Amino acid sequence: MKIFLHANIHTISGKKASAFAVDKGTFIALGSDAEILGKFSGRGRTIDLEGRTVWPGLIDSHVHLQHLAAAQNMVDCETNTIEECLQRVKAKAEQLPPDAWVRGHGWNQNNWENGYGNAELLEAICGGRPAYLTAKSLHAAWVNRTALDRIAIELGSLDPDSDAFQRDNTGEPTGILFEEQGMGLIEKLIPHPTKEELSIQFLDLFPKLWRLGLIGIHDFDGITCWYTLRELHEQQKLGVRVTKNIPFSDFETFIQSGLKTGDGDDWLNIGNLKIFADGSLGPQTAAMSTPYENSKDSGLLQLTEDEIFEIGVMAAQLGIGLSVHAIGDRANHIVLNAFENLRKFETDNSLPRLPHRIEHVQTIQPNDLPRLAALDIIASVQPVHAPSDMTMADKHLGERGRWTYNFKSFIESGAKVVFGSDAPVEPIDPFQGIHAAVTRRRMDGSPGKEGWYPNQRISLSQALMGFSASPAIITQRGDRLGQISQGYRADFLILEEDPFVIDPSDLYQIKPSATFIEGDCVFLNDSFQIK
Repeated sequence: MKIFLHANIHTISGKKASAFAVDKGTFIALGSDAEILGKFSGRGRTIDLEGRTVWPGLIDSHVHLQHLAAAQNMVDCETNTIEECLQRVKAKAEQLPPDAWVRGHGWNQNNWENGYGNAELLEAICGGRPAYLTAKSLHAAWVNRTALDRIAIELGSLDPDSDAFQRDNTGEPTGILFEEQGMGLIEKLIPHPTKEELSIQFLDLFPKLWRLGLIGIHDFDGITCWYTLRELHEQQKLGVRVTKNIPFSDFETFIQSGLKTGDGDDWLNIGNLKIFADGSLGPQTAAMSTPYENSKDSGLLQLTEDEIFEIGVMAAQLGIGLSVHAIGDRANHIVLNAFENLRKFETDNSLPRLPHRIEHVQTIQPNDLPRLAALDIIASVQPVHAPSDMTMADKHLGERGRWTYNFKSFIESGAKVVFGSDAPVEPIDPFQGIHAAVTRRRMDGSPGKEGWYPNQRISLSQALMGFSASPAIITQRGDRLGQISQGYRADFLILEEDPFVIDPSDLYQIKPSATFIEGDCVFLNDSFQIK
């Protein structure tokens, strides 16, 4: 047993307490110092927190764990100029064997003066090695001529008007590939890590998550990721709680296994089937109801309303919910239409109301917004996207930017809202997400004190809820995870500062002094000692 005293505790429920006791991984009591000492004095180790703040452990509801682990060893391509990106790629290429792939992630053509790069620029610096650099959005990739040559036949067989790749004025591929149709041609050629290699990467990644205060994630990567997580769990080495969503490409495997939404335990459980309704804002592949600013293009639907409904019916009959990626307002509209029909199908066939989700819900028209709550559809959003994307959204959407990242409107409408990062698209640090949700500002203070569309700022309590209790609730584990409360698993953070007291503009700087999962200290800052 451990007894914690003299703490500033934030319980989600609002219960006032300054002390708590933990036994067998569970909060067994909360109360005043006198109450807890009166009940448990002499029955375990006593830890004086000396007024430090205690928060629930945080959960990121949208992560690409395998991509995040791989990105640790890739070139960081998130630069202000294409020249800086190329310098980083060149330095990495020179360190690699002659036949190795040069991998990078994070470029954003909207931040570069002349926009997209091309195959020749990469070819000149990679020494004959194939190069594959994924965009920040993960919906586009930049490759060199060596890589293009390896897929020449596949590219030649595609429709010349295909949206899978970009062409120059002569009709030649430029080296920019879009979405699965184009990116998949290269990705199938790149050696993928084995379970053993991925296991090593995950074991290296878990401590980095603990340092940020993360004790749980909802993952959206593929079958190798699932097999690796399952094996780590069996070995009792799984370092964070994981809700594993199922990519559509791996659906048949899960059907054969008989797994359904909610199966598993509090460490590893099954989420939903993940499908894509459209692309992303950066490369203008998100499906909008009207064209982008200064363009005739309005994006691309990857699935029709009927196709989403048909997939949903197939999944619902197996007890599996849907998580649908939707960025543009047109995509969100047709997804909500499909969900409306799916809810009717569930009712008509006496099926359970599954925890269906829309991932991102980035742009949604006012008439569609109330439908989230009415249909009981979870809005899975990433607050850090708002300030990160604001310049791009203003450029591509104009006045429609007021319909983007409407976190406050979602909450006020009664929708269930959970927060995440979409890492490695954005940094996985949850305090950066909390800062973005509360201030609608970048870490450098832009666009000003009031933030971007300040009417959509939310309270710190709401932000904390979205990163703790709500993700547990939507996975049917809200009765034992996500809160500091008697009978709940003892997942909590110790902070030097009280986030509710400091200037909100400093929220992104918070780093836990300690992280506990089921009462065990998995991370302890070198400068902090538990006495």
